[in-house]
Amino acid sequence: MLVPISWLNNYIKIDEDIDAFCSRMIMSGSNIETVQTFGEGISGVIIGKILKIEKHPNADKLVVCQVDVGTETVQIVTGATNVFEGAYVPVVMAGGVLPGGIAIRKGKLRDVESDGMLCSAKELGIDDKVIPIAHKDGIFILDKAYTLGQDVMTALDFYEKTVEFEITPNRPDCLSMLGMAREAAAVFGGELTYPVTACLIEEGMASDYISVEIKKPELCRRYTARVVKDIKIAPSPWWLQKRLITAGMRPINNIVDVTNYVMLEYGQPIHAFDLRMIAGNKIVVDAAEPGQSFTTLDGTSRKLTGDMLLINDGEKAVAIAGIMGGLNSEILQDTTTTLIESANFNGDNIRSSSKKLGLRTEASARFEKGIDANLCAKACDRVCSLIEEIGAGKVVSGAVDAYLTIDAPKVTAIRTDRVNSLLGISLSTMEMESILHRLEMKTYSKDGIITVTPPTVRQDLSSEIDFVEEIARIYGYDNLPTTLPKSNLIAEKSGKQILRDLARDSLVALGMNEIQTYSFANPKGLDNLNIPDEGQLRNYVKLLNPLGEDSGMMRTSLAPNMMEVLGRNYSRNIAKVKAFEIGNVFLNFDVSPEDLPTESEFLSMAAYGDGETFFTLKGVLTELFIKLGVSDISFIPKENYPMYHFGRCASIVSDGAVLGIMGEVHPDVTDRYNIDTRVYNCELDLDKLYTLANIERLYSPLPKYPAVNRDIALLVSEDILVDSIEAIIRENAGTLLEKLQLFDVYRGKQVKEGHKSVAFTLTYRDVNKTLTDDEVVKVHQKVLDALRDRINAVLREV
Repeated sequence: MLVPISWLNNYIKIDEDIDAFCSRMIMSGSNIETVQTFGEGISGVIIGKILKIEKHPNADKLVVCQVDVGTETVQIVTGATNVFEGAYVPVVMAGGVLPGGIAIRKGKLRDVESDGMLCSAKELGIDDKVIPIAHKDGIFILDKAYTLGQDVMTALDFYEKTVEFEITPNRPDCLSMLGMAREAAAVFGGELTYPVTACLIEEGMASDYISVEIKKPELCRRYTARVVKDIKIAPSPWWLQKRLITAGMRPINNIVDVTNYVMLEYGQPIHAFDLRMIAGNKIVVDAAEPGQSFTTLDGTSRKLTGDMLLINDGEKAVAIAGIMGGLNSEILQDTTTTLIESANFNGDNIRSSSKKLGLRTEASARFEKGIDANLCAKACDRVCSLIEEIGAGKVVSGAVDAYLTIDAPKVTAIRTDRVNSLLGISLSTMEMESILHRLEMKTYSKDGIITVTPPTVRQDLSSEIDFVEEIARIYGYDNLPTTLPKSNLIAEKSGKQILRDLARDSLVALGMNEIQTYSFANPKGLDNLNIPDEGQLRNYVKLLNPLGEDSGMMRTSLAPNMMEVLGRNYSRNIAKVKAFEIGNVFLNFDVSPEDLPTESEFLSMAAYGDGETFFTLKGVLTELFIKLGVSDISFIPKENYPMYHFGRCASIVSDGAVLGIMGEVHPDVTDRYNIDTRVYNCELDLDKLYTLANIERLYSPLPKYPAVNRDIALLVSEDILVDSIEAIIRENAGTLLEKLQLFDVYRGKQVKEGHKSVAFTLTYRDVNKTLTDDEVVKVHQKVLDALRDRINAVLREV
């Protein structure tokens, strides 16, 4: 919620500077994202008046303007097509500076001198998305005569501080200027001034112009309608446009701007219809027909479902309730009579409809969080008052107000001793009541019990603990005493936690960086990994009410999130990444329908960049297994796994149980994440790995007797695995083999085609005596014979 400070001052006078204001609001529970300053970084931009316009002698699309800037007349060349003689415009003179540090100097455009530049709205620091429609293209033409030579930002009163508040879902009342003013009044102790809603002159009766029928009261609790006639469509006055711009909304025209202004002021969405387009002079609130099509204000035809709520007239639909109006009833330049709608719709229905339509608006964002139905009439009256104030039309007396079930205030009893006990303070009953009164709550106290009636806009207050929080935040979180919890218990880590920490520390020590991602995942991530439709990972838990399309399931694999992280880093020119994540996955296969999914802890590791290969990742895994005391690990080639390159992946197996899989990610997968290099990934089931871990370390004395090393280089067929060679060596060397290390794999001219050279170092040692040469030769020859007989291995001649 963007809150311009000058607008806020209309309701509550803020004497604090911006830093103090933000600090105290934060301490009261209002989180602040940013503070934006309009007019910052602009200098030398003044008001000028175009006296004369002539065609450029050397360019068809340029004109030469003579501009009076108060102290002199300057010549400025421009390509804008909306300039005219007599227009008041912002002029940046030579030496002036525009947002972004752009300095302006004198120059020539096609051989004609130009002493400065006429400014567009964007060049004054106004964001594209909020530039008024009338000024979207061309020079920013000012709305009236101003003092020539005056600083334009001062003349327009456009030096403004705007605070962006992060509004939590339970506080929809704060999605309004009045809501934030109510908060500020409570924090700073000022008196809140409410806007004027009464009209000075009203004619006729609204009921002569319109009738309202609600056919779905469970979806529409209230519908208030008022009528304004003799409408004159024109741009809004600058003060109104400025407030909309600084609050993040684009000015359109006076009627639309007033409805948007009141929505921002009260938090109550308003819609204006062209009354002549309302057939039968009646409004009917009813559900859509399944499959019905409707064209919204943005010109898009949308197919509706039977659970969506429509605003209809006597013949047709004219709006999707709470989301967007229809193209067939919009305010046009020749509109003369308008129907003002201020209604209250079911939040769950609005959210569901908005999501199905893929259409989220300022109105739907407010309705879906819940709005006080008692605001409808006040907001509708405020619209009429503003239209009268700016001279845009004549207000018809009265309103047609269908309010079926009136929202009554909720009454709650709170215990003063309970409040003090929870907060660790000693406030008196009177002090607590004073805080509650500052929040516009009515109170009655007796015998340590305060009976509180909050305003109906505070729909988040329903139990005693809610009011305890209100007292705490207005008292000031920074004023609450700091104490340590009282406990004699010292919690010890579980075995699983110890192993997890050991795994994490080991991976960090090996140069990996830990990441964390959300358990909510996008189902499209499985498509990106080439997971087939019948794959087990597709059997996921689907969320009934996800935050968005990218979080519609509980993840069954860590790999999609890991690939997203790698893709993001690669796109930002990070040349090398080695990352891991320890997190839960939610497996819904091999589970009966009545049972919950299995929540398992997995480890994902991935790397790309110079020096990263399949074997470097395997080395990290091997070291991790050593740290965890897991032995008897085998890497079994797996020829076809959708995510990985064909023939470049392996299952990680221990005692017949598959612990995970690793390999080089398939090029099609890396392409989908815009990664133009090889990526290596691994995913392990840590819960299985923990059952095999043994971190108990037994002391072994240093050996007394020397070791004997033998190096061998074997020529073997290309399809012989190193793992199988090592198994043969260990089996035949027996207990004398202390260590076996692979140190080279070679393919080249000296090795015939279809073969490879594999070189090992074998370390022999007897713990009880010094080995003789004959003893070593005997065992070593047994190893060589076994290799020759079983896999046709031949010693390579050097």
